[in-house]
Amino acid sequence: MKKTLLCFGAAFALALPLFAQDKEADRVENAGKVMQEIIKAPDGIPQSVLDKADCVVVLPSVLKLAIGIGGSYGRGVMTCREGKDFKGKWGPPSMMALEGGSAGLQLGGQATDFILLLMSPRSAENILKSKVKLGADASAAAGPVGRTASAETDATLRAEILSYSRARGAFAGVSLDGSTLRADNGANKNLYGKDISAQDIVFKHDVPVPDSAKTLLDTLQKASPVNKSK
Repeated sequence: MKKTLLCFGAAFALALPLFAQDKEADRVENAGKVMQEIIKAPDGIPQSVLDKADCVVVLPSVLKLAIGIGGSYGRGVMTCREGKDFKGKWGPPSMMALEGGSAGLQLGGQATDFILLLMSPRSAENILKSKVKLGADASAAAGPVGRTASAETDATLRAEILSYSRARGAFAGVSLDGSTLRADNGANKNLYGKDISAQDIVFKHDVPVPDSAKTLLDTLQKASPVNKSK
């Protein structure tokens, strides 16, 4: 019996990392599907805005809590253009976590997809180093909507981060002020099978791209192959 329990325990211990890796891979794949659908939508992110983004964060199925003061909690993926100046192709994904509150009574829990565009090297570098509070540590604004909409509005020009949401098929710019965004290095370890920081994933060029990220990176590379920010 003791040997049986030991074997069972060893098998369980070996299975846990594989389960965790599959879980993160599924999250990356879901992020790719969300991005693909939004890129194809006529009322999606304006081309001129996407072309000026240094990084994109996709948070699929973020849960809005429904008890008392509402809040949001979700995990997702960030991919940045490669190179110190973010002028290269879209690079390997880094896992991210969104946590935050929104005052007011919520009528019910609701899963929402969020897209965040990081519009400056400063915003990307800060998020990679530590937790960032949107609207305080980094200026944030609801992003403009529509493939042909202009990126030259005052809010868009000032904001370091532009945010969008999609719930029940409706896509819109949304304010996430008060929420915090941080790298999830525990999830990065699960995805890549070793300890690796978000900074190393973005700035080192020897990090292999997981198969689960193919849809996400191919979609962004085709939609916006060149960084047109000044």
